[in-house]
Amino acid sequence: MENGRGLLIGAHMSISGGYAAMIRDAVSIDGNTMQYFTRNPRGGDVKALDADDAAEAKRLAEAAGISFSHTIAHAAYTVNPCSAKPEVCDFAVRSMREDIERLENFPGTLYNFHPGSHTGQGASVGIEKTAACLCSVMEPGQKTVVLIETMAGKGSEIGGTFGEVRAIIDAVEHARPELAGMIGVCLDTCHVSDAGYDIAGDTEGVLDEFDREIGLERLRAVHLNDSKNPVGAHKDRHEVIGSGALGLDGIGRIINSPRLRALPFCLETPNDLAGYKKEIALLRSMYHEG
Repeated sequence: MENGRGLLIGAHMSISGGYAAMIRDAVSIDGNTMQYFTRNPRGGDVKALDADDAAEAKRLAEAAGISFSHTIAHAAYTVNPCSAKPEVCDFAVRSMREDIERLENFPGTLYNFHPGSHTGQGASVGIEKTAACLCSVMEPGQKTVVLIETMAGKGSEIGGTFGEVRAIIDAVEHARPELAGMIGVCLDTCHVSDAGYDIAGDTEGVLDEFDREIGLERLRAVHLNDSKNPVGAHKDRHEVIGSGALGLDGIGRIINSPRLRALPFCLETPNDLAGYKKEIALLRSMYHEG
């Protein structure tokens, strides 16, 4: 392969024009994977699925060599399964259940969500509530893999340590053993760096720790973002590739890690389509085939 064609790389796409338009946008920036919000990122109801649009999206994806098993559907930011407010928890359950049911139309899609903020209840309560939500929305046999995103650890967020992510998974699998193996992890490079893991400077060391705490077999996708802040800042401020604390050398180590290179990488940098296209071209030039 030439020009980094072996790299599974894409960006966060708008779905406002429908699924088929999203696939066309992904192809236009030379992406072979992508991410999109399942609904308005600030919450609310979701539009009814347009069967013709879905069918055309599948046709376009197949023609472009895009697999839905490498595509990430992102839950709304307002989903907080461990809130102290019952109505917020109820929305998380309802919207996640609706999302998963819809994603069965695109079998194998990776469904990513933020594990939430405990809002003063304590991390252990947050972990328990998020696990309970997952137990409520997941069913054995579903084709959608649910991913817990690693977080920056700001405020009362849970998921800012590998141990907390593993605790959520363990709680779900203890309560519902039939769901074992159906929950994965999406590693966000900005988040883990801000959380205190030097993923750019010591990529393999951090992956060793991830393997000990969670298990690399659970790692299914990577949000590839630079950070406006140094390691351990707990800020969660994304930066364009090469302009932040991770830097081009660090990003290069990440995409070329033998333990990550087969995973889908998705950009969530502050960019438009033209900017994403430039970043993807840069990353392909940095990727070592083989």
